[in-house]
Amino acid sequence: MGKGYYISRHLATAAMVLAAIALLTIIALSVVYNREKSKNAAKFTNATTSPVPPTQKTPNEPWDKYRLPDTLSPEYYNVTLWPRLVKNANGMYIFTGISGVMFTCVKKTDLILIHSNKLNLTLFKGHHAKLTGQSGVTAPAIKTTWFQMETQYLVIQLEGKLKPGKSYWLYTEFTGELADDLEGFYRSEYMEDGEKKIIAITQMQATYARKAFPCFDEPGMKAVFHITLIHDRGTTALSNSQEIKKVTIDGTAVTRTIFAPTKKMSTYLIAFVVSDFKYISAKDKKGVRIWARKKAIEDGQGDYALKITQPILEFFEKYYNTSYPLSKSDQIALPDFNSGAMENWGLVAYRETALLYDPQTSANGNKQRVVTVVSHELAHMWFGNLVTLKWWNDLWLNEGFASYVEYLGADYAEPTWDMKDQTILYDLQRAFAVDSLTSSHPLSRKEEEVNTPSEISEMFNTISYSKGAAVLKMLSEFLTEPVFAKGLSNYLKQFAFGSSVYTDLWDHLQKAVDQTPGVKLPYSVHEIMNRWILQMGFPVITIDTRTGNVSQKHFLLEPEYVVEYHHCNITFPDPLKTLLISFTAVLNLSYEWFVPIKWMKKQQVQDQLWLLQKSALHKPMKVSKNEWVLANLHVSGYFRVNYDLGNWERLLSQLESGHQVIPVVNRAQILDDAFNLARASIINITLALRTTKYLLHERKYIPWEAALRNLNYFFQLFDRSEVYGAMQAYLKKQVKPLFEYFGNISSNWTAVPSGHTDQFTQIIALSLACSTGVEGCRELTRNWFKKWMQNPHNNVIHPNLRSTVYCNAIAAGGAEEWNFGWQMFQKATVAAEAVKLRSALACTKVPWLLNRYLEYTMNPEKIRKQDATSTIGYIASNIIGQSLAWDFVRANWDYFFKMYGTGSFSFSRLISDITYRFCTPFELSQLKRFQKDNAETGFGSGTRALQQAIEKTTAKIKWLAENKEPVHQWFLSESA
Repeated sequence: MGKGYYISRHLATAAMVLAAIALLTIIALSVVYNREKSKNAAKFTNATTSPVPPTQKTPNEPWDKYRLPDTLSPEYYNVTLWPRLVKNANGMYIFTGISGVMFTCVKKTDLILIHSNKLNLTLFKGHHAKLTGQSGVTAPAIKTTWFQMETQYLVIQLEGKLKPGKSYWLYTEFTGELADDLEGFYRSEYMEDGEKKIIAITQMQATYARKAFPCFDEPGMKAVFHITLIHDRGTTALSNSQEIKKVTIDGTAVTRTIFAPTKKMSTYLIAFVVSDFKYISAKDKKGVRIWARKKAIEDGQGDYALKITQPILEFFEKYYNTSYPLSKSDQIALPDFNSGAMENWGLVAYRETALLYDPQTSANGNKQRVVTVVSHELAHMWFGNLVTLKWWNDLWLNEGFASYVEYLGADYAEPTWDMKDQTILYDLQRAFAVDSLTSSHPLSRKEEEVNTPSEISEMFNTISYSKGAAVLKMLSEFLTEPVFAKGLSNYLKQFAFGSSVYTDLWDHLQKAVDQTPGVKLPYSVHEIMNRWILQMGFPVITIDTRTGNVSQKHFLLEPEYVVEYHHCNITFPDPLKTLLISFTAVLNLSYEWFVPIKWMKKQQVQDQLWLLQKSALHKPMKVSKNEWVLANLHVSGYFRVNYDLGNWERLLSQLESGHQVIPVVNRAQILDDAFNLARASIINITLALRTTKYLLHERKYIPWEAALRNLNYFFQLFDRSEVYGAMQAYLKKQVKPLFEYFGNISSNWTAVPSGHTDQFTQIIALSLACSTGVEGCRELTRNWFKKWMQNPHNNVIHPNLRSTVYCNAIAAGGAEEWNFGWQMFQKATVAAEAVKLRSALACTKVPWLLNRYLEYTMNPEKIRKQDATSTIGYIASNIIGQSLAWDFVRANWDYFFKMYGTGSFSFSRLISDITYRFCTPFELSQLKRFQKDNAETGFGSGTRALQQAIEKTTAKIKWLAENKEPVHQWFLSESA
């Protein structure tokens, strides 16, 4: 941490310092007292609910803490697992296993804590494990063992002490359920040729390896794994490393597959699969194989993934300047998978929609999803797997980095797709939406704030992924990509097969800067970046072109909210010192950033400006009446931009007279910034609405998508009010030229545009034209769908347009159309097609159909568990379905919390989806009642999402009170 981060320039005199110390002494005594009081109260509460051995009454024992002590270090595991793919006599699917772990004692201790969850361990002389010493060392006898359910430990108390520097072997035998819960070692079911197939698969991230075998289940506890799988003949076993031996066990119908020892790695990256899948391969040194259901492989659905995997691997080898660390690269598409994909080292797991592509039925968007997800997961093979975060509080470093470079890898594989530009839509603007709330959080949180499985799961959010990507992109921009990549390469080499914290990356990037002539920074990488990492939120940069003044302010959608100012998460031994530093940091920081600003005027790129304080005069930004300034050129920085009214007017004039002069991503930026500045009451809402007038002439995807997202927000606010009609009329006028344009270039919608992103714009044209009633659009979609219903075996609707067509036709129809869509969904053999239909079924306007569909989400035979929460979200996005979905989730909260609440990454999205439309005082009161009524059950990984829903609803109520009438009048005047 740089000294400039802490030492306040405003405490200029000794007298002021002494006064501050006197005040803080009083505060410190009060804070420390209350903190200890709260801690003791919390400990007592935990002690009454957590099972502990009868002889132990103290609630603050090591086994009461979620973090492992630093007394033991695992070296390697021997794990043998045998999943049974048929039910046993009790009607259960199970697996059995034996596991041994060799660990070294780091500090003297008579206690072994090892994670174990939902495993039934065999007893040896009354104990759950055996312990032996290595290399002639005698292990102390086991005194007692038990399970600490709350913290998911097997606790082993010893008669004597383990010796530092000595190694020991811990052995267990166990049975677990091969459940269908999408966690740990679990089962997936699917139908193929009329036969139900069962496969055994894994998802260990973040805290589920302990559900497969006892282990030290923390990312920093790396070890080598020797994996053996016993499985039925006719099935194939896969794991992280290469199969080295396959043995048929005499007298049985099973095979034993032995895998080579893994590299030193984290437990959350372990993977095994037992299935009868097929694969296709590329004959090269990387050992690339694409695995999927037999029919999917036979139909060529894995071909595209195979085509792009090798180029992406080669790109990252060059980018990281480090060879691919493993001998193989298996990628497998799974019918049931809770995440989009998982970067298991050497055996990457995907949902089918993220790996499989069928040219006959998959849309262009499905193809893009495959290349971006594959690129994201392969980026992790180095960043995350080779070098791993020490603890989950720094998850952003893993996921933010992969989310940034996925676009680089995808751009290399598909250079004509303009992939790098799309980061503004899928990361930057997505992050802004969450990070402008007071309930956001810094990228890097304190370790003690992330402990429980729910708290860990909650870190897998938009901030970690999308803000992480946007901030790292900004860093790369002002360092330059070669310097960024050089520092990254050296970082990977130093910490290979180990763990690190984010400051280690800053160290290596700083060295790269120091070694590169011509790269000058106003402060060190640490000092610049820690302001973006340790503070939540981002600034709005305001430029006054009348004077050249440039200023920054923390951007909040509800600026009147009080924000708690956090100091850096560094631990100091003296509480008073911590408070003093916090105090001076607030004076000096108060949410200030070191902001790199790229900009242009007179259509010429200018020298980059660094804004290093609240405000500064930059005379080149003072312009004459006919000139305009455009800041955050190519949207390289993580901030919004506001201007004086004159400059806004000149930019709007330029958009209407010749929008191509402004770079395409900046046209999207202007739209998004203006709408959000208006939502925060910084500019007038009619000014934001005027940014959409030029869309009559716009044909590019990124600006239209940015506009549509903001207009969809308006749809959600106004589709239950009189504003809706006037808004529809205005948007109909704006989109009609786009609809006609694509009708012309596609020979009346019979062909597809050749440009990749043009195909996305065509979808927007059709969707918005149909929703606003452009003549001919709804008839077009209804006729296509009717033809398909008449001949179900011949779907003439182009895959790109199917989502829009299906939704519009089902919305316009009744039970007949819905039931046909349901039948086609059940018969779909391509996952991407099934998703289109599953989403479209939520578009019906018939309440009883929506209620029945909601009930289906609780039946895995109808809607897979991995798809239940997103299906409810689809229904909630329907104006008819929103209240139905809200009531349904509330009525079944215990079920959804038990099923998804503590570990599912999708759970927070469920809460966001069902409350997205809320904008009335009554809905806010319902939200708060829901929070109160379910406080005892809890909200798990959705806790922050609920807080954000309350904050968003409160802000919308206030905004509507001030802006509804002017918005209505503007749409009326512009729709004439």
